[in-house]
Amino acid sequence: QVQSVESGGGLVQAGGSLRLSCAASGRIHSIDYMAWFRQAPGNQRELVAGITAHGVTDYAVSVKGRFIISRDNANNMVDLQMNSLKPEDTAAYYCNTRGLTTRGVPFDSWGQGTQVTVSS
Repeated sequence: QVQSVESGGGLVQAGGSLRLSCAASGRIHSIDYMAWFRQAPGNQRELVAGITAHGVTDYAVSVKGRFIISRDNANNMVDLQMNSLKPEDTAAYYCNTRGLTTRGVPFDSWGQGTQVTVSS
C-alpha cells in the first residue's frame, strides 16, 4: 500500500558528508512520523533520527550535532544530512514512515536500505 524508497548512500572518507533521501508513495492520507534507522553487521537496528509531522525531531546521542533530519510534507519526503562522518557510522540506513492510508488504516513502511560506508 505504501512504499518508501531511499537514495543517496555511498562511500565517503571520514570527516565527509552525505545526504540521504527517502520518498514515500502509495495510498497515503497522512504521515505522522518519518525516521532513519541504521544497522551495522552483527548489530541491532537502531534509531538514528526521527521527525514528526509538526517538525519535532529526535536524534541518537551518537549523531546529535552531526546529522540533521528534515522533511517535506507536501511531497512525503524525508532527508538525512550527515556531516563529520565517522567510520562507526558505516551501516545500512533504512527509511521508516508511519501514518494512515486513504482508507484510514495505519501503516508502518520500511525502505530496502541504502549502504553508507565511511573509510578511515
